[in-house]
Amino acid sequence: MLNKLALIGLMSIVAACQVQLPVSVEQDWQSYKERFVQADGRVVDTGNAGISHSEGQGFGMLLAVSNDDRRIFDIIWRWTRQHLQLRKDELFIWRRRPDTALEDEDMNNASDGDIIIAWALLQASQKWRNADYRLEADKIMQAIKQQLVIEWNGRPLLLPGAYGFQHGQSVEINLSYWIYPAFNAFNQVDKDPVWMKLTENGLHLLKTARFGPHRLPADWLALNKNHEPEPQRTARFGYDAVRIPLYLVWGGADGSLLKAFADYWQFYGSYTPAWVDLTVAVMDAHGASDGVRAIKQLTLVSQKRLDTVRFGSVAEQDYYAATLLLLSKICYRQIFG
Repeated sequence: MLNKLALIGLMSIVAACQVQLPVSVEQDWQSYKERFVQADGRVVDTGNAGISHSEGQGFGMLLAVSNDDRRIFDIIWRWTRQHLQLRKDELFIWRRRPDTALEDEDMNNASDGDIIIAWALLQASQKWRNADYRLEADKIMQAIKQQLVIEWNGRPLLLPGAYGFQHGQSVEINLSYWIYPAFNAFNQVDKDPVWMKLTENGLHLLKTARFGPHRLPADWLALNKNHEPEPQRTARFGYDAVRIPLYLVWGGADGSLLKAFADYWQFYGSYTPAWVDLTVAVMDAHGASDGVRAIKQLTLVSQKRLDTVRFGSVAEQDYYAATLLLLSKICYRQIFG
């Protein structure tokens, strides 16, 4: 019979082994390709009427390079250039719908899609030693600085798109478009201080944009004439803002910024809401996807409130949930693996 000290030692070894269990993405990537990436490279958003968008194309490229899948990377990049990179600058129109003529599409861009595509190209240029990828990434990065970054209250601010988000004395923003690991990567190859200043201002805004009893940021915000953030559109922490802690962990942000997210998820115990209203006592009653639950676990691990992650599989997830799940797994392997 084990004595008490031996039992404690054995439990410690088991706990350490649990923390170090590898997180596999290879099988999920195969399933992801089969379900969401068409033969021509179009990434299909199965939860959104089958549209394709710059964000999805960028995520597909990012997942491909993370899985060392150059063939799929090139196929997705080719479709993205041919069908989305149609503006006069180097940015991408944000959406293409099935069976919809180009003249009926919105030619505005989405800055998160542009950033993710440039980040994926930069990673590809480094992994596969390809100067063409680097050249394309550089052109997109320059266009982002020229078209999407404005000065607001003496700080650089990222617009969600090139037009339609500045309204007199206010401007609309989305803090989930601040992709901190991408900014870190851009800063390593482009010594313009704007990337680190964008990061600093994003973190500054995140500290002030806290609403409701859980002190969480809203999916969309408006900065008013006093430069203060207010919830915009629906006052919810949900579909968009749930990505913020993923990017904070991946970007190596100060752990104090993650505390409110961890507190919120622990407040509901084993139940994980898909969204929570920040102005009234209303929340989702159906439960979050495995993708959101993966970000929850990632956040709790980063706060040392969880030892063992149990990520799900992409097998029965829609496009968005599967994407969040795979991104969380890749982030976990890079940061904690």
